[in-house]
Amino acid sequence: MKKILVVVDMQNDFIDGTLGTEEAVQIVPHVVKKIKEYQTHGNPIYFTKDTHTEDYLSTQEGKNLPVAHCIKGTKGWALQPDVERLAQTIVSKQEGTCIFEKGIFGGEELAKTLRESIEDQSKVEIELVGLCTDICVLSNAILLKTYMPEAVIKVDSAGCAGVTPATHENALEAMKMCQIQIV
Repeated sequence: MKKILVVVDMQNDFIDGTLGTEEAVQIVPHVVKKIKEYQTHGNPIYFTKDTHTEDYLSTQEGKNLPVAHCIKGTKGWALQPDVERLAQTIVSKQEGTCIFEKGIFGGEELAKTLRESIEDQSKVEIELVGLCTDICVLSNAILLKTYMPEAVIKVDSAGCAGVTPATHENALEAMKMCQIQIV
């Protein structure tokens, strides 16, 4: 079985920045360890980055979540430093794009890229870690399951954090109902 890791939005603003939480800070070592495990075994690793522009507050998302975050080029938009170091070594070794900027919760470009590069969906396992469980991890897991219904989609619950612990748990339960495995 081919294994792929997707690291969702491990950016400063979601960890210890404008939308950071203690739970997000706590998952960083687990996420770093997971990236290193996949890297050691030569498995593909992809990253998403929530990416907004200066006009964020005038967008629909900005009106519903009026906290400017992940503005391209800012410190908050950057990946957490340990994750960034690993991502850069992966970028230099892995063929094709492995960091996907997305302007909304789910990374459609990532899902399309994976679908096009995988010949037999029944022989692939895609595992997700990252932030936030209840928004972007949920959205990306659903997109991947939609684009590749025969692939095994997993979410490492210890490598994710939600906006709150309760919404983290709610998102995990919702993903289970969509045949996404929670580990």
